[in-house]
Amino acid sequence: MGTVTPPRPRPPAGSRARGRPILLNLDGGEHEGEPEELYALADLVHVACGGHAGDDASMSRVVEACRRSGTAVGAHPSYVDREGFGRRALTVEPARLAAQIEAQCARLRAVAEARGAAVTSAKPHGALYHAAHADAEIARACVAGIGRALGTVAVVGLAGGALERAAAEAGHSYLREAFADRGVRPDGTLVPRGEPGAVLDDPAAAAERVRALRASEAAETLCVHADTPAALDIARAVRRALDA
Repeated sequence: MGTVTPPRPRPPAGSRARGRPILLNLDGGEHEGEPEELYALADLVHVACGGHAGDDASMSRVVEACRRSGTAVGAHPSYVDREGFGRRALTVEPARLAAQIEAQCARLRAVAEARGAAVTSAKPHGALYHAAHADAEIARACVAGIGRALGTVAVVGLAGGALERAAAEAGHSYLREAFADRGVRPDGTLVPRGEPGAVLDDPAAAAERVRALRASEAAETLCVHADTPAALDIARAVRRALDA
């Protein structure tokens, strides 16, 4: 294995201390044509690893770009549902789900290690993200698969749900996440795509979310999706607000 590129300095996972920096994380590697600048603006990129999108070529491209910019690499496993892009709620037996997640994360790990990078976190995608927040059995399956493939890495998800509890029980650190480019319901879950207000494309509004998060200390990381319209402008605005 080559020399591992160290990630950018970032706060301890789960830290609630006032004044701690908020990480910009990006969901990437899902579509061709994502500008490399997006990866450089982020502190952490969660890379699609085959469940809903992504293949060895796309993973290699994103990992190499992250390695060059010093951006940390994370895994973005999903229900195995390329047709539905991982956005459909599926019923999968927990042991099988854990094995599917393990296989996806292990695939990214192999790609990353071949390029001298490490996978430092994992974040479920789409329907699995919400299912793991709501259901303890699904959450434990996610954490088990992540742990078997990657070891004790940080887990990223919504605050206060089953995934956070399962991560803590298994000894993983946890990054509570908010979103710069998505509408959020009162319970903290995302407004489903296709509904009014689901996708936000205003860079100024995204920067304002940084200020609100700093005031509330509600999350340690703020997400931008690479496929959001104006994603690059949003990421630039968030980066400026985070660095201010």
